[in-house]
Amino acid sequence: MNQDLSPYARMGGEQAVRRLVDRFYDLMDSLPEARGIRALHPADLSGSRDKLFKFLSGWLGGPALYIEEYGHPRLRMRHLPFAIAEAERDAWMSCMRQTLAEMEMDDFLREQLLQSLSNTADHMRNR
Repeated sequence: MNQDLSPYARMGGEQAVRRLVDRFYDLMDSLPEARGIRALHPADLSGSRDKLFKFLSGWLGGPALYIEEYGHPRLRMRHLPFAIAEAERDAWMSCMRQTLAEMEMDDFLREQLLQSLSNTADHMRNR
């Protein structure tokens, strides 16, 4: 696969990002170790799914859907109302790590995404 393409294109575009988001939240909803991070979300995850899909689309180099609707992501500011410590970061990453492991993509891209998402998740810690 052409390494010059955006991660969004390399992983399969809109359909792949939707699969990633859906699997991620399915895991968050079902894994016992994700119970704490799940409790920070609303009972109905449809809004969370939509926002993460829109954010990841632009973050991965696809359409800037989140910015078009909500403006600059300001991730840390938007997450400040939620108590995010190492346990919550680790649970979020556990769900994301398993999701990416299950997705079809080249290993180099998977490792790039894991590193970037891990750095971002760590930056969200506020406790």
